[in-house]
Amino acid sequence: MEKILIVEDDVKIANYLSSYIKKYHYEVVIATDFDQIMCTFRQSNPALVLLDINLPSYDGYYWCRQIRKESICPVIFISARTGEMDQVMALDNGADDFITKPFHPDVVMAKIRSQFRRAYGEYATKFEERVLIQEGLKLYPERLELQFKSQTTSLTKNETFIIESLFERYPRVAGRQDLLEKLWDDQVYVDENTLNVNITRVRSKFQSIGIEEAVETVRGAGYRLRITWSGDNA
Repeated sequence: MEKILIVEDDVKIANYLSSYIKKYHYEVVIATDFDQIMCTFRQSNPALVLLDINLPSYDGYYWCRQIRKESICPVIFISARTGEMDQVMALDNGADDFITKPFHPDVVMAKIRSQFRRAYGEYATKFEERVLIQEGLKLYPERLELQFKSQTTSLTKNETFIIESLFERYPRVAGRQDLLEKLWDDQVYVDENTLNVNITRVRSKFQSIGIEEAVETVRGAGYRLRITWSGDNA
């Protein structure tokens, strides 16, 4: 029986979600200590997390980043915030989906089933962990990590998608439109600046592990990976 962790400080909403989800034969854990979310996460070891943004002490973005340091289990934000940037920030911080309040419980269940199919079911990767390598530079998409020699940096989900696209397309160009479509299913929440910001972050992540000028801008087309480093002894 799959276990779902609900991190929601509105007791009525948490109990309502719990009661509804249990009807579909899932096990549910409701977080109660909002200063120790990671303790609850480790103890319950959930297969999926429903996470509010507005929480006591630390917000949901913070807790999602902490979860991503330890797990790739699906995280779905459920929030009263309806701004486009709130949804972009949720995805940037490692979330897999976003549901706005007020919500219909059937929509929540559909999102949960979808994430379970992707993570564990018919669409899930059935093989060993993937690693993409270019001249000793290693990308671990499932870990959200980039590694070069002795240096490792953590990535957001969007940064991982961009770097994976650059790896897969090398030495060809990864088109801007292709990147946007891969990063966000619903492009109503995307503008040109959003991708620019993420590319800047990707460049910073390369720099943090000692690699300069790894992402080349191809005017009017997109971006291309540049091998500016040596893989010797990587």
